[in-house]
Amino acid sequence: MADVMSKPSQPFVSKWASRYRGATVEDLDPPPALSLTPSDPISLALLSAFERDYTHLTIVSSSNRALLGYISIPHLQSLLESGKCKPEDEIRSAMIRFQRKGARYTVITMNTPLEELEGFFEGKDNGGQKQDFAVITDSGRRFVLGVATREDLEEFVKRRPA
Repeated sequence: MADVMSKPSQPFVSKWASRYRGATVEDLDPPPALSLTPSDPISLALLSAFERDYTHLTIVSSSNRALLGYISIPHLQSLLESGKCKPEDEIRSAMIRFQRKGARYTVITMNTPLEELEGFFEGKDNGGQKQDFAVITDSGRRFVLGVATREDLEEFVKRRPA
């Protein structure tokens, strides 16, 4: 019986660390979050996202503003095109819910260094599962402050001199 040895995982190395120079998520100047509730119509999500050029919207509880999940506009468009939902349906029928039980989430705040945000996008602490966006909260995870995307990070790097 042969021993199976797993390869040790390589530590994450930021490809843009030299450009960040101490910058944090706040330096991305993310726009304020736009949060909707599960009972809002899908048409409102589409209109709101297109007006602001957002690709992801957070979904919060109408009673206590707790973060419940999100809606990806490209995914929502594909659901509409395939007939799996209609514009008048409630967002709850198309939203992606965060798993509350047993899940450990990376907290991204305005003070999170950009190297950590890049690591989050690359799946550093998430079993290698890459992420397209991050919900920015206060340190206590009580308030949604904004959303940062990979594109936001790439734009920051393009504007920052080498």
